[in-house]
Amino acid sequence: MTREYHQRLPRTWWLRRATYFQFMVRELTSLAVLAYAALIVWALLATGNGKSPAGFFDFLRSPLSVWLHGSVLMLALFHTGTWIALTPKVLVLWRGDEQIEPDVIAGANGILFLALSGVVWWMVMG
Repeated sequence: MTREYHQRLPRTWWLRRATYFQFMVRELTSLAVLAYAALIVWALLATGNGKSPAGFFDFLRSPLSVWLHGSVLMLALFHTGTWIALTPKVLVLWRGDEQIEPDVIAGANGILFLALSGVVWWMVMG
């Protein structure tokens, strides 16, 4: 009976190529966005229990909060951009016998992202 050979990889395997590094950074950005979402939900629940939200709004005006929101925005935009760029590899579409160009799929996803972001911006700011 033969056994399958499994080559052991060093812990720094993702530093070998730029694409591996980008993959790991994208995965880590999703954890940062998750932690940020949990923080915001926790803050909203804390202020929704009949307590005054004044302390929460003071925190939102602080330089630390502005830095945190800016950092998470950059991480989320990086994550979104790399995910949109990967979409044609994950979603292969065919029109009859002809494959739809990957740039069309990525472009449509990018336009959809911008349109939905615009709608959310209008709802929040309007």
